[in-house]
Amino acid sequence: MVNDRIYMCIDMKSFFASVECAERGLNPLTTNLVVADEARGESTICLAVSPSMKALGVKNRCRYYHIPRHIKFITAKPRMQKYIDYAAEIYGIYLEYIDKDDIHVYSIDESFIDATDYLKIYNKTPKEFAKLLTDEVGKRLGIPATTGIGTNLYLAKIALDITAKHVPDHMGYLDEDLFKSTLWYHRPITDFWGIAKGTSARLERLGIFDMHGLAKCPEDVLYKEFGINAELMIDHAWGLESCLMSDIKNYKAKSRSVSSAQVLFCNYSYDRARIIVEEMVRSGCLELMRRKLITSSVNLYIGYAEHARKSEHLHKKFGISTNLPQKIMPYVMEMYNTKVDRHTPIRRVGIGFDDVADERLEGYDLFTDMREVEKQKSVARTVLELQSRFGKNAVVMASDLQDGATLLMRNKLIGGHNGND
Repeated sequence: MVNDRIYMCIDMKSFFASVECAERGLNPLTTNLVVADEARGESTICLAVSPSMKALGVKNRCRYYHIPRHIKFITAKPRMQKYIDYAAEIYGIYLEYIDKDDIHVYSIDESFIDATDYLKIYNKTPKEFAKLLTDEVGKRLGIPATTGIGTNLYLAKIALDITAKHVPDHMGYLDEDLFKSTLWYHRPITDFWGIAKGTSARLERLGIFDMHGLAKCPEDVLYKEFGINAELMIDHAWGLESCLMSDIKNYKAKSRSVSSAQVLFCNYSYDRARIIVEEMVRSGCLELMRRKLITSSVNLYIGYAEHARKSEHLHKKFGISTNLPQKIMPYVMEMYNTKVDRHTPIRRVGIGFDDVADERLEGYDLFTDMREVEKQKSVARTVLELQSRFGKNAVVMASDLQDGATLLMRNKLIGGHNGND
């Protein structure tokens, strides 16, 4: 039965910051450290702050200049490959005790584990087994952890996000009865997984401010407001979750879009930002080709400098289905030339391809020279092959060498940040 199962959600505390502390032989729980790229200026986002910084009131994802000047701290430049390596080592430790089919890596620093069968194998209580795993990670890698334990996946996540923060051992436990007795009246409701500010505002208009109010609200009212999503919300309000680890493992996502975005290192002029847009269209088309996908529409996002407080969200649907930059670029540049403010500095650029489909469904109009299409595809396939063998910077356009171009540098990044040690 579902209720007979025990799940864990293990999160590495302030993971990026803890890795940087561990690399320096420092204790993440007592060391003031911030992960941020100072080269991007005072307004750069802090990707992580150590637990001791959090205890001083400094929040993750704050701006660098928001950190109070009286706090002494170490600044570490992001090293994404290093964090990936640590995450792989942590996963490897889990695999020494648990089968891969009972582990779901939720993010780089958080994993769900179906611990049910292993409690008997190792003769441990849920908390003892969680401690076995987290102690092993701490001993080998120096990374502290927080754990949520629950009788279903949702309760394990809530036990991590809420309950574990208020207990000395940083291990929270919830079953359906404990959920109702301890968290039904917990506020703000946005502390609960799946309820963002927008959903919270809609609930408030219905007079709902906590999970008790959600559980007791007439279902027809919720379905009228949220549609089919109300079903999951109602279950969660009662501490219920039907999804099992096996359901996660068997799920096959159907990608409907391919997108990328970047924050520029400084404000770009209209003409200089055009180089970035062109680069991103070309690299996006190569990604479509690599994944054997085509698109019939494109989105262009332009975020202006912070003082401007405005942005552009542009969309263009074209009458063909393709992945060729020669076909897509004119549509993007038409939007850029006619809709983007030529006088306001630009700081963020994003490109997204919607309505993606299998490349075998590619379609052109009667005026398309198919021999030219095949020639362009042959060149693109050669580029992909060379990049696969020798790296993304093995073949680049001459325009990628222009002043202000970022493709060469971005190809060395991971998740938009420095990937090197």
